[in-house]
Amino acid sequence: MIYVMSDLHGYCLDRIKSTLERIGFSDSDYCYVLGDVIDRGFEGVKILRWLMTQPNITLLLGNHEAMMLSCSFLFDEITDESVRNLSATQIQTLSLWTRNGGKTTIDGMQAVPAGARKYIIEFLRKSHLYETVSIGDRDFLLTHSGIDNFEPDKKLCDYNVNDFLWARPTLDTRYYDSIITVFGHTPTLLFGYEYDGKPVITDTWIDIDAGAAAGRRPIILRLDDMKYFTMDHL
Repeated sequence: MIYVMSDLHGYCLDRIKSTLERIGFSDSDYCYVLGDVIDRGFEGVKILRWLMTQPNITLLLGNHEAMMLSCSFLFDEITDESVRNLSATQIQTLSLWTRNGGKTTIDGMQAVPAGARKYIIEFLRKSHLYETVSIGDRDFLLTHSGIDNFEPDKKLCDYNVNDFLWARPTLDTRYYDSIITVFGHTPTLLFGYEYDGKPVITDTWIDIDAGAAAGRRPIILRLDDMKYFTMDHL
């Protein structure tokens, strides 16, 4: 079975684990996490370190992980002098991240050993922007936000990084006719109250961000039968 989840935003790791156990996720199954496991909540770094040890779970890069990577200079040795010497660009980049909930992740990274911080950053740098999977006669493209500047005949390699990280599709957006695009990033509630806590499923794409960034419970979608599961309570 193939599962997808997205936008955990520091959700309680024990609840993620208990949910996977409850739905019968096993060593023979596979799960893709479509980015944004960090920021806002308090256990983002804990989730990252756990994901690094899971052979059958793959993390795709989200815009929050990308913001973290753009601030990787923070995770070298921090001294009063190094803070004073931050460039204007670094200050602007850090300000963008902290405005988007990055402080909890910064605190989490400072609480782990320097060596662990290095491996976390390398893990994120190796994370992909998208993956394709096939289940029976159905093909899926998995990515964080959908695809900005979409053109049906455009090769995936011709899109830039931000096209996979910051897209905001509408209900009228159409992607590939023969491939279902699965993403998060945009809380499903924004498409209408009828989607609160549920995936949005159209004929060309599926959004699975149930709004953990706003205190709601994430969901896990099983692609084999399109059944979704709500995470256990915090």
